[in-house]
Amino acid sequence: MDTIASLFSFITTPVSWVIVQFHSVYGALFGPDTGWAWGLSIVSLVILIRICLIPLFVKQIKATRAMQTLQPEMKKIQERYKNDKQRQSEEMMKLYKDTGTNPLSSCLPILAQSPFFFALYHVLNSIASNDTIGVINTSLLESAQKAHIVGAPLAVKFTDSASKVESLGASLTDVRVVTAIMIVLMSASQFFTQRQLMTKNVDTTVKTPFMQQQKMLMYVFPVMFAVFGINFPVGVLVYWLTTNVWTMGQQMYVIHNNPTPGSKAQASYLERLHKHVTGHGKVSRRRDKVIVKAIVAKGRDRNEFERKFINGLSKAGLAAQADGTVIKSDTAVAVEAEDGTPTTAGTPKRQQPKRQTKAQRQSGATKAADESGQKTSLTKSDEPEDAKPAPAAKKSGAKSGSGTRSKAQSGQRKGPQRPKSPSKK
Repeated sequence: MDTIASLFSFITTPVSWVIVQFHSVYGALFGPDTGWAWGLSIVSLVILIRICLIPLFVKQIKATRAMQTLQPEMKKIQERYKNDKQRQSEEMMKLYKDTGTNPLSSCLPILAQSPFFFALYHVLNSIASNDTIGVINTSLLESAQKAHIVGAPLAVKFTDSASKVESLGASLTDVRVVTAIMIVLMSASQFFTQRQLMTKNVDTTVKTPFMQQQKMLMYVFPVMFAVFGINFPVGVLVYWLTTNVWTMGQQMYVIHNNPTPGSKAQASYLERLHKHVTGHGKVSRRRDKVIVKAIVAKGRDRNEFERKFINGLSKAGLAAQADGTVIKSDTAVAVEAEDGTPTTAGTPKRQQPKRQTKAQRQSGATKAADESGQKTSLTKSDEPEDAKPAPAAKKSGAKSGSGTRSKAQSGQRKGPQRPKSPSKK
């Protein structure tokens, strides 16, 4: 580990200078030889480094979003080469190369802060070895050796011997208890951060090798921290625990406000956004408008949660626009004009008529025939007498109609028939 840390010796002077500047501030408040002064100096160093890495973190988020846009293409490749894993991996790598995306972009913050981590380790290791380094002179070296964090000296490790611990004015039991607690907290925070990413902010509809890699790292990283943590000085444990807590809080903020499409976090976010929009009738925040604009631009490529969000707005009489705003739809305005009361309900759905059974159709036809017969009889009885036919015609009609009463011909109407005209001979 000393050999690896020595490779980053070029940055030990800037790191030691930053620690000394913070120590001068906290030393005036808590005392120069206290653990608070040196511990808070290390915490402030972490915060400063992470603030400087925010642009890199934003770049990481953009790279992650670019990976999400490739999910449909990844799904097609998986379905096309589902029986050939090697060809599937080759096509995935080709897709990454053509689009300029990097599946390992999530590791950029860790890689960027690794030089500072090893430089701090080198500084603390020199303090434990009673060697000056960077801008830390002899007086600062003695002050740092006297500093204790909850009973544990700043530069001791879990594996140090009892004689070395006692030479720094502490007991071996206190050192091991403190370092063990810090190692557990460091590993637990790393596991929780990675698990939160995998369970809430990942599109589970598409399985990629990158997702399997992240799932493996969720269990590997905490074990690595636990194994290597016993060789870290207390000051380095403070550094790494602080950066894990910062990463966890930063990730929670991103998941809450800018979730990955298709993830559980997006479902929760769109549900909150739907309640806000239907309650106020508009999209207030700028980042919400950006997300609504992206959803509208997807069209038919929307996922399940996005379609549910758009349908919910339609039911509330609202319509999402291409610029990310929300307005009242035309159907809602028409309902208000007809009823005269303000409402945001959409137009009712068209209902299909119920299918009747055969018995209902036959009974309905019989009833219609009876009503038709009654109307015909009423019409005949209401006719005046002078409109009735002559007796001769009536007699002739009776003769000609006698056959029709006994046996009806096909296609011939029932009832009295019109008399035929006499044939000319």
